[in-house]
Amino acid sequence: MGWLKDETGLDKTPANYTPLTPLSFLSRARDVFADHTAVVYGPHRKTYAEYAERCTRLASGLVARGIAPGDVVATLLPNLPAHAEAHFGVPACGAVLNTINTRLDPGTVAYILDHGEAKLLLVDPQFLALAEEAIAAQEGPKPAIVEVADDHAGFPASGRHMTYEDLLAQGDPDFAWLMPEDEWESLSLNYTSGTTGKPKGVVYHHRGAYLNAMGQVLSWRMVLNPVYLTIVPLFHCNGWCHTWMMPAVGGTLVCCRDITAPAIFKAIADEKVTHFGGAPIVLNTLINARPEERRDFDHVVEVFTAGAPPAPSTLAKIEPMGFNVTHVYGLTETYGPATECTWQAKWDPLQGDDRAAQKSRQGVAMPFMEHVTVTDETLAETPRDAETKGEIMFRGNGVMKGYLKNPEATREAFAGGYYHSGDIAVMHPDGYLKIADRAKDIIISGGENISSVEVESTLMGHDAVSLCAVVAKPDEKWGEVPCAFVELKEGAEVTEDELIAFVRSRLAGFKTPKKVIFQELPKTSTGKIQKFELRTVARDA
Repeated sequence: MGWLKDETGLDKTPANYTPLTPLSFLSRARDVFADHTAVVYGPHRKTYAEYAERCTRLASGLVARGIAPGDVVATLLPNLPAHAEAHFGVPACGAVLNTINTRLDPGTVAYILDHGEAKLLLVDPQFLALAEEAIAAQEGPKPAIVEVADDHAGFPASGRHMTYEDLLAQGDPDFAWLMPEDEWESLSLNYTSGTTGKPKGVVYHHRGAYLNAMGQVLSWRMVLNPVYLTIVPLFHCNGWCHTWMMPAVGGTLVCCRDITAPAIFKAIADEKVTHFGGAPIVLNTLINARPEERRDFDHVVEVFTAGAPPAPSTLAKIEPMGFNVTHVYGLTETYGPATECTWQAKWDPLQGDDRAAQKSRQGVAMPFMEHVTVTDETLAETPRDAETKGEIMFRGNGVMKGYLKNPEATREAFAGGYYHSGDIAVMHPDGYLKIADRAKDIIISGGENISSVEVESTLMGHDAVSLCAVVAKPDEKWGEVPCAFVELKEGAEVTEDELIAFVRSRLAGFKTPKKVIFQELPKTSTGKIQKFELRTVARDA
């Protein structure tokens, strides 16, 4: 089907076929953007020629340390230059990169190191105690440690292990990169949060990462030489593939170790940051920053936000500050962002809440996804009526290879030829989807389904509320009822009764929280609120 009758040269050759890999972006940038600044972190400023050489030395150094193709090299690092270099240097020697969440407990890190069979671990001194405790608890072979000192932030090497700079010094700057022979080869290994059991190892391939990076260039409307601030942790979906993306457009990667309002505003003002990604909590951090924490800047900063649906009130407040926000959505299993709320020119006249409400949707498939839809239990697409709920399904090159050593979970996730997200959404008449909730976060009260996202969005409209989360609280009469957890803005005051009345005036009575608890919300390192912890509190409240 589709072949010409008299075709010639049917076999692939190096002249007309090269396996897709994000490594090619940096190999090209090394020549095209040789003198352009590639990476910035305090006094560390490297051109693309220097960046590529450091990645090459890393690849060669790893080989000298016994790392072979297919081996796993893990990291416990913040968003530092070495972490960006690992995204190229590790696969350039044929190894697979496993970036580990630095906020995990030693037992979980030990499980990941065992499960992924890491041979070497790059560690920031801040997390050395975590690494050493995890390695001591391992059941299998233990990885060698290489310390990545950060003198700029006050984290010098301990002296107990080989240092990263020594590893690079031993590397060969002329080492030939091992480019994949098959674009389906494994590139990286990312572990899910594991809040309901052992974390699962999500395997990425070179093709998916290449296409995801290229697709986001289009989705973000990027031109040459953007300046990107690394707020999304590089251990989270490989930083949404943005580190691989930057060399494709000759971008500058500005590393940010600590995600604070002063650090973000400083980078925007001093380094002229043009783009960053982050969870809605990052937007709230900027909105609620004190005057002395802010810096003036004279350009528009493009923002991808994901992790939880941003409240329309958040979007309405952040954009006048100089930020143009595009809501994106995805999961670890989809290399990070896979849908975008693509803006349409016909919406330009929208203002205020109407504009923000349109922007808060999760949108449509990004260019590298084949199909993203919402289906019922039979896998039939739900009506585009903005009311009928179903599960978000993905199909395309931007979906993982599968779960490492877990074929049963992989088959279940891919049942029916789609990746099952576990997220509940509705489809609007224009084909844009909007998340209603995680399946596990739906509150069923007296037989009625309540979207925690809807209640949270309403609460965020109150001027005193900085952040909130709504979970189910067991109830003798109704089965369960909404319970709200609220963080207030600095200096703000509001009572439980006032917040309940505020929601009741805007939503149906059964959707109104029956309890409001004021406390700091537990969050993951990527800014996601840990609702499983809040459910435990709600049960006893």
